[in-house]
Amino acid sequence: MTKQLYLIRHAKSSWKNPNLPDFERPLNKRGERDAPLMGKRLYKQKIKPDLIISSPAKRAVRTAQIIADKISYPLENIVKDERIYESGTTRLFEIIKEIDHQIQLLFFVGHNPGLTLLAKALTHFPYENIPTCGIVSISFETNGWSEITYGTGMIKFFDIPNKHRLK
Repeated sequence: MTKQLYLIRHAKSSWKNPNLPDFERPLNKRGERDAPLMGKRLYKQKIKPDLIISSPAKRAVRTAQIIADKISYPLENIVKDERIYESGTTRLFEIIKEIDHQIQLLFFVGHNPGLTLLAKALTHFPYENIPTCGIVSISFETNGWSEITYGTGMIKFFDIPNKHRLK
């Protein structure tokens, strides 16, 4: 059995209001443009998750909602997990290992440096950074998320908005 994990970094956030707490920062114009672009790319590849889990931070939830809309995933089914916000590799991996074995394809929307470090731990990801709204698709040959171990994932693709934006 194959499990598919899509690590999705939130789209570019706004720093216009320096008094706004980090958790409350919205997407900026580029973020609002990149998230639909990446959602459309997933739609064209016929990629639809069984579950979307997102950090509850405003910019992550908005990214998850925009992508969900583009792939016809019900917005009310997005699960917000506060443990994702400001978490490191170990905690993020623990969340993934808790996923029900019936879920085959999981979208996991969060933040750096956690997502990049998790990608590196799961797959020996060769890049230094997952840019904003970047997506890393990882497959695991396993029957259950709880059975996944570090270094056992295979990168299916790594996609970033810069590859597709009109210059």
